[in-house]
Amino acid sequence: MLAAQGRCLCGRISYEISNQPSKITMCHCKFCQRATGGAYMVQPAFSASDFKLVVGNPKIYTHVSEGSGKEIYINFCDNCGTKLFQTFERFDGAVGVYRGTLDDPNWLEITSENSKHIFLGVAQNETIVPAHTPVFEEHATQNDGTPIAPTTFREPKKIEDLSS
Repeated sequence: MLAAQGRCLCGRISYEISNQPSKITMCHCKFCQRATGGAYMVQPAFSASDFKLVVGNPKIYTHVSEGSGKEIYINFCDNCGTKLFQTFERFDGAVGVYRGTLDDPNWLEITSENSKHIFLGVAQNETIVPAHTPVFEEHATQNDGTPIAPTTFREPKKIEDLSS
């Protein structure tokens, strides 16, 4: 069953997704800021079995995470430069899509139950963190996979006033 489609700017690479993501991460780390050119990356994570390339073959740039030391494989179009999705040494079997490459980015059902904000310690000023959503100063797990307890706020917060 087809649930969503996405593609690069020039259309030489496209993909299909068959289910809603297992989780959605809003990552504020410096890597994601640089990779997207924005304040943070919105990255829905799918099981590899729910993700399928339909047209084209992306080039892959391998990046070593400063935090985990593990490799991240960034799949992009070598014609237009669009970054489409990532796979991970650390999270085998997961595909993280760059939300903006979805034909309908609003197809995602983002809730406080399926999403989180990570690396708020380096987030850009004036970023708004939603209420009731798990947030983390750094990553949500330790390098060995041990979960880190989240913080949640009763009201939306600006990054500059997270300590209150």
